[in-house]
Amino acid sequence: MMRLPLLLLSFFFCFSSLLAQQTTLINNVEIFNGKDQKTFKANVLIIDNSINKISKNPIATDKSGNTQIIDGNGKFLMPGLIDAHYHTMFASLPQMVLLTSDIGFVNLAAAKNAENLLMNGYTSVRDLGGPVFGLKKAIDKGVSKGPRIWPSGAFISQTGGHGDFRLPNEIPADPSRGLSYAERINAAAIADNPDAVRVKTREQLMQGASQIKLMAGGGVSSVYDPLDVTQYTLPEIKAAVEAAENWGTYVTVHAYTPRAIQQAINAGVKCIDHGQLIDEETVKLMADNNVFWSLQPFIDEGNTGNLSPESRAKQLEMYSGTDKAFALSKKYKMKIAYGSDVLFNAKKAAEPNAQLLKMKRWFNNFEILKMATADNADLLAMSGKRSPYTGKIGVIEEGALADILIVDGNPLKDLELLNNAEENLVLIMKNGKIFKNKLK
Repeated sequence: MMRLPLLLLSFFFCFSSLLAQQTTLINNVEIFNGKDQKTFKANVLIIDNSINKISKNPIATDKSGNTQIIDGNGKFLMPGLIDAHYHTMFASLPQMVLLTSDIGFVNLAAAKNAENLLMNGYTSVRDLGGPVFGLKKAIDKGVSKGPRIWPSGAFISQTGGHGDFRLPNEIPADPSRGLSYAERINAAAIADNPDAVRVKTREQLMQGASQIKLMAGGGVSSVYDPLDVTQYTLPEIKAAVEAAENWGTYVTVHAYTPRAIQQAINAGVKCIDHGQLIDEETVKLMADNNVFWSLQPFIDEGNTGNLSPESRAKQLEMYSGTDKAFALSKKYKMKIAYGSDVLFNAKKAAEPNAQLLKMKRWFNNFEILKMATADNADLLAMSGKRSPYTGKIGVIEEGALADILIVDGNPLKDLELLNNAEENLVLIMKNGKIFKNKLK
């Protein structure tokens, strides 16, 4: 006697689930799929958070009236942009503010910047250092607006390395005094032997890191380390690589010089970030080992970050190698990822696509757009099961996640369109949810 009501109840829940589906049909758009230079005109059906159907013929919808239908008016539809080297927590505030302010203020400032990043078309970022786990959770739960975040967690650095933000009066280290502020908020993690590196790597993975960021050489903004120094030893880097690989993911390193890059590759590192001072022998080693190269468009714009004379000199030295690095990357057909690495600079953070446009110095518009969509997505996919999101991104194809932009104009012909996102980005969708729609 009870079977019929149970069957009716089951049917009701199934029917309710179908009605609850979020369905959007975008008609009449010119599609750049993220991979191919040739575009095509079609219609796109999105169900919930993924692309269900792409067709040059009309796509029928159910008669319930629950489908949101958007007329694309022949405009340009493309995948959401991806920044493969971003610092969500560090982009828009001065370094001293970040190291002295309450973390609550830093989170609020970072959330505002993350929303601006999304409204400029960036639906995903690989965050390469900073206390970003809380903001990521807020974005994922809809508390705040922003891109998907592949987090690294804290920079892992040796004493005196590029991620050591301690003051001179905090040296020598004294365990009885506890951790420095940067370590307490998980901005940096200082580790000085293989066992310590292994522990710090596991701590970041425990908190949800999708990849590990290690400082393998000198940096511009750091106080203590000259640009040419090699940081960490082979056993120390191997400890991080082994711990990451045991979790099914990889290590990327900050490194500029041939020696730092070669040591990292010999330790099993799968991605090099920066590399401006590289030589041809090292590029060959990267190519032979199938290493991804996240190479930033660092060119001289003056002392925009109010750097000290010492840091400014390091910056100019690093800038001097950028053209050669990009030339070598093209010669050896390297896998290049686009990343901005905006740090401590509110003006640059406010205009993220101004950084993307700098890539025109070395690449054409198609190469840049492919790099910032499908190619960057390949890098994010290296996190494997440690990726915080399931589904394919960086492409417009059936089954991919619905991270979609519609542009008023064709950025394959005029990339500068993206630099005025307020006017020219007429639709922004992330995970099937519309965050901006200027179309009728």
